[in-house]
Amino acid sequence: MDRLDSLRIFVAVAEQAGFAAAARRLGLSPPAVTRAVAALEARLGARLLHRTTRIVRPTEAGQRFLADARRILAELEEAEASAAGAQTDPRGPLAITAPVLFGRLHVAPIVFAFRRAHPQVTVRLLLLDRVVDLIEEGQDVALRIARLPDSGLSAIRVGGLRHLVVASPAYLARRGRPRSPEQIAAHDTIVFAREGLTREWVFGPERRPVRPQAGLAVNTAEVAVAAAVEGLGLTSVLSYQAAAELAAGRLEVVLADFQPPEIPVHLVHPEGRRASARLRAFLDFAVPRLRAEPVLGGQPG
Repeated sequence: MDRLDSLRIFVAVAEQAGFAAAARRLGLSPPAVTRAVAALEARLGARLLHRTTRIVRPTEAGQRFLADARRILAELEEAEASAAGAQTDPRGPLAITAPVLFGRLHVAPIVFAFRRAHPQVTVRLLLLDRVVDLIEEGQDVALRIARLPDSGLSAIRVGGLRHLVVASPAYLARRGRPRSPEQIAAHDTIVFAREGLTREWVFGPERRPVRPQAGLAVNTAEVAVAAAVEGLGLTSVLSYQAAAELAAGRLEVVLADFQPPEIPVHLVHPEGRRASARLRAFLDFAVPRLRAEPVLGGQPG
């Protein structure tokens, strides 16, 4: 049995969560499937599957190997189709990650439309508020809201966001508008606090930090915005997080003359890896749509 057959068998076992179900799918005997996976694990020197009497599931190493195995098999299928001169639609697995709120509001709708346009591409969308290691965690492309370090990733800029300090009209009528960052100390504030640490607010081109005294500490932007709408104080958010409330007049921007520089937004993918047809198709699909998003500074078409 060659290595590609071993990959196909391992993928089938992982997807079917069992040896017998994988054997039925592949038209093989259960002992042949079991032997193939055991030989693969022995060759790699790693346990790829947790086996119980009820279910089989990938180990941590198995999850990483599964992502790579799926990618290899899909790229082989693409290469064979290309060599045969076939004009096929992009197909195979594509893993995408983005921050939770931005992903829900602006990435997920693009992914839904992409799936409708390319039904042969199976997409896994992972929304997390942390930096995902694309290689270690088997991701093909990520949306990043940050100034990018030199990370060996290819990056396509799709726009930018700003830090804004906002408050409700009722709060500002009651307490007045701060005219400088120093006046924040006299105001009620709603701040982000994670693991006991309060996030600083930054101002001006030099990104001067100010640490407000929290009247209310929360751990999500959605709650901070909701509290500001209720008139509980000033809060600092990224522009997209308060876009709907600003447009509706439920919030107003204060200290606009002290805004820090724009934060770039990129789609990034591993550099040096030949981009698959499905990744190229997604980038071609997503980049112009993201660049047209008003929250990223674009003009909708």
